[in-house]
Amino acid sequence: MKYKDYYAVLGIAKDATLDQVKKAYRLLAKKHHPDMSKEPGAEERFKEAAEAYACLKNPDKRAAYDALGKVPPDKGFAPGADWARNWAGGQNSFEDMDFADLFAAMNEHAPPYGANYAGSQHGQPRRPPQPVKGHDLKDTVRISMVDSLLGCKRLFNVKSAGGEKTIEVTIPPGVRSGQNIRLRAMGGLGQSGGDAGDMYLHIELLPHKTLKPLGDDLYFDMALTPWEAVLGAEIEVATLQEAIILSVPHGTLHSQKLRIKGRGLPANGGKRGDLFAVVHIETPAKVTDEEKLIYQSLAKISNFNPRQY
Repeated sequence: MKYKDYYAVLGIAKDATLDQVKKAYRLLAKKHHPDMSKEPGAEERFKEAAEAYACLKNPDKRAAYDALGKVPPDKGFAPGADWARNWAGGQNSFEDMDFADLFAAMNEHAPPYGANYAGSQHGQPRRPPQPVKGHDLKDTVRISMVDSLLGCKRLFNVKSAGGEKTIEVTIPPGVRSGQNIRLRAMGGLGQSGGDAGDMYLHIELLPHKTLKPLGDDLYFDMALTPWEAVLGAEIEVATLQEAIILSVPHGTLHSQKLRIKGRGLPANGGKRGDLFAVVHIETPAKVTDEEKLIYQSLAKISNFNPRQY
C-alpha cells in the first residue's frame, strides 16, 4: 500500500499540537468541501484531509502512526502487524470523523458529510446547497446621557450585496444602558440564497462631567457654605436638560441627599428616575478679620456641640 504523510496532507509539523491539527483540518475542509469548491481534485483533497485528521486527532492512533516512520515516496509501504490489527480496519474513514469539527469548518451551517454529499459517492446527483442565514454582527454604541434621554442618530458602515454602504441608525429616546438595538438584515450576508443576519447594537452610556448614574437615578455633589446649610438657600443646579433652582431647607446636614423628582435617566414605562444632590458643607480656608470676629462672636453665643453624644 502507498504511504501517506498525514502531516504533509494537513501542512503541519510533526510536533503540531491538537489545536493546530484541528485548525489545519478545518481550513482544508472548508476550502475543499465539494459544496464550497468546484476545483478539480477538491473532493479527493477533502477526503485526504479528513483521513489525516481522523488519525492525528487520536493520541493512540497518532503515536502508532508516528512509530511507523517516514517512507520514501518511491517505495511501497508495508505496515507492521500491530498497525494492521489495531488501526487499519477503519482505514481512517469518515466513520472516525467527529462531525462537530466538520460543522465548525463550514461555519457551523454546512450540512454534514453524508447529507448533501453522500449521494455523490454512489453516483447519485448531489442535492443543491441549502440556504444559509448570514452571521449576526455585534457592535457597541456609546452615547451621552442626554442622547439616552432625547434620542440621537449614528452612522454605521455595513456590508451588502452591492458592497459596503453607510446607514443612519436612529437611537430612540429613552434607551437605557445595557439594552440592545436590533437592526434586521444588517448583519453578515447569507449563502445560497439565505437571508442576511442581523446587527445588534449594545448601548453604553458615556460618563457625565458632574452627574453619576445609579440605576435610573442620577447623583451629584453639591457644596454648601455653613450659613447656607444653617439658614437655607436657593441654589442653581444643572440637570440633563436645563438648569433649575433647588430650594435648600434650613438646617441641612452634611451628606444629606436632596431629591429632585423626575430629573434622572429614562426608566421603564416612559418614566424617569430622580436626581439627588448630595450635600457637602465646605468651610472657608481663609477669612478676613471682620469674618473672624463674626465667627468668634458666634462661638461665644452658640450652644451647638457636634461632639456631644
